[in-house]
Parts: sequence; structure tokens; C-alpha cells
Amino acid sequence: MELRPLGNPGDLGWVVQRHGELYAEQFGWDAGFEALVARIVADFAERHDPAGEAAWIAEVDGRRAGCVFCVARGAEGVAPEGPAGVAQLRILLVEPFARGRGAGTALVRACVDFAREAGHRELVLWTNHPLVAARRIYDAAGFTLVGEEPHDSFGQHLVGQHLTLDLRHE
Repeated sequence: MELRPLGNPGDLGWVVQRHGELYAEQFGWDAGFEALVARIVADFAERHDPAGEAAWIAEVDGRRAGCVFCVARGAEGVAPEGPAGVAQLRILLVEPFARGRGAGTALVRACVDFAREAGHRELVLWTNHPLVAARRIYDAAGFTLVGEEPHDSFGQHLVGQHLTLDLRHE
């Protein structure tokens, strides 16, 4: 398993397509989720700041196997009034064939390390209760649950979970 920066031809479309397909297959989420991912990806592609934002693709045997994005708070639909120095981990995905090989952990570690090195003081994320494997990775990386709220999105009744990681400490 290897990580590389997002940027090869087809990477952007693959991120959107695989999120749409996998979340529909595994959780019954509708096209609204794929549309959200498409907006996140398009915003990143059009206007990300390389000094404080990055994205990675995990590959296994030369095949795309996962991804994660690190964006500055205020980008990709996040409230711009968020505090300076806050980044957000977004759209983590690991293909079923690559699970159990450390891809998710490596992607999250790349995001955390980048955010810290870029000078962000905090890394936040939003996930939902069915994403149990991702939550285990976040917990192992040191993220703390700071809030939950039920919501109806993507054709499902979900419990959104807000997590945070203080980057000022190792």
C-alpha cells in the first residue's frame, strides 16, 4: 500500500464515483451523498490552497484503494466564520479490497501530519454513526467526540458525529 498526492488524471472522478457507489451499496445512501462529495471535490479542485490543504490517494498494487482530503475550515461549504488555524478531514474512503491493510490509518495519519505541519491548531471532522470502522480509526488517531445530532440525510435517518483533534500536542 502506498500513498500519493491526489492529482493524477481520473482521481477526482474516482473519488466522487466510489463514494456514491460504496455508500449506496453498504449503507443505502442516495444520490444526495454523491452530490455532496462532488461539491467537496469540485471546490477543492478549483480553489484549494496548497499551503494549508491537501488530498491523498492510497494505492494497492497500482489500484486506487482509498482517499482523504484535508481542507482549511471555511472551504468546501464549512462555515467561514470558523476559527483560524482549523482544518477539516473530509471524505475518507477505503475500498473493501484494501480494508485491513492499514490504508485508512495511513490516510488519516497523512492528513493529521499535514495539518500539523501546515500550522493548523485543530483538525475537525464530521461523520455518521454507521461508519463504525472509520470511527475506530479516528479514535485511534486521538480524535475526541464533541457532539452528536440526529438528522435525515442521504435518504436515511442518521446520527451525525462531530470530532476534534488538538494538533498542538503529539
